[in-house]
Amino acid sequence: MNINLKVFPDFFRSASAGGIILIIALVVSLLIANSPWGAAFANFLSLELGYESDQIHLRYPILLWVNDGLMAIFFLLVGLEIKREMVEGELSSFRKAALPVFAAMGGMFIPAGIYALVNAGTDTASGWGIPMATDIAFAIGLLSLLGSRVPIGLKVFLTALAIVDDLGAIAVIAFFYSSGIQVSNLLYALGIFLGLLVLNRLGVKSLIFYLVPGFFIWYFIHHSGVHATIAGVLTALAIPTTPDATESPLEKLEHALTKPVNFLIMPIFALANTNIRFEEGMVEGIFNPLGLGVILGLCVGKPVGILLSSWLAVKLKISVLPQGVNWPMVVGLGLLAGIGFTMSIFIALLSFSDPAYHTEAKFCILVASVASGVLGYITLRVVANKQAAASLRHTNGL
Repeated sequence: MNINLKVFPDFFRSASAGGIILIIALVVSLLIANSPWGAAFANFLSLELGYESDQIHLRYPILLWVNDGLMAIFFLLVGLEIKREMVEGELSSFRKAALPVFAAMGGMFIPAGIYALVNAGTDTASGWGIPMATDIAFAIGLLSLLGSRVPIGLKVFLTALAIVDDLGAIAVIAFFYSSGIQVSNLLYALGIFLGLLVLNRLGVKSLIFYLVPGFFIWYFIHHSGVHATIAGVLTALAIPTTPDATESPLEKLEHALTKPVNFLIMPIFALANTNIRFEEGMVEGIFNPLGLGVILGLCVGKPVGILLSSWLAVKLKISVLPQGVNWPMVVGLGLLAGIGFTMSIFIALLSFSDPAYHTEAKFCILVASVASGVLGYITLRVVANKQAAASLRHTNGL
């Protein structure tokens, strides 16, 4: 696997700090929800903002603006990363992409299968997509805390895997968690998207000519029944880039969005959506089909799926492990990938109409993500310490 650090500088610099801020937002949200201000905060999130007329409907609760509006910007950044990696990075050739793609596929299908098996025939069977997701910011943030103890190839591997994972989550949301499709609005959005592709082919590089139509893509998709965050990905795919070191419009926008997304948008999402009020009987809910499906999917399905599919890719000589990476490290990486948090909560909100299921799913996602993060960090730290000790003994022996 060819490692090119130049494609990840901003991401690595901000991921660790972004992960810490996410943790702070998570804790603050839980404290508010379980304080006397919990009800007031919930009422605040239900306040409607925006503009509405006979022709235009843009008045929604604050929570919806966060989940459909701000998250569209998050998906815009994800789309930019995916396109860049496909053009010039770790997904630009079959051999480069094989390992993270195989790992991500195993890390999506096996957790989804575990959840589907546990919840077969229940009211919560529709949540099979919840344990498929990996939270890039948290996973990379924890890995970054290990610093030079782990090889850079492991960081690149996890980042590429998480990007493929996000692409899978986008496809799942678009095809399985959208309802009541209105074809006319979808066709309007598609027409604008095709227009952006024409601008790309004509060599138009000014971002304003992509971002303003991108808002209208968001508007029409939002009113089509397909989840509006897909608009961010479509807009990203239309923005021009280059396969060389020249800074392209795509990379300029990616650099501009990385810190606002990691330091502002993701914490706001966590603050608005992690407000779980702890109630009697909630712990017992872990052992319900929903709770077991989420926890087993993230804590067991993710590492098992990633390890088995990576081993298969290497065994078939389709790809090789990155330099300095061994199989125990892949186990630790698989555990870190079980941190589903942001994306898992997002899919959970789309999966169920009953708010009680939202609360139960959020709590189980929180438990599974914390467990996966702690186990992944400890595993990688132990493996790294053993390697460092072995290297020191070898050096002294010489």
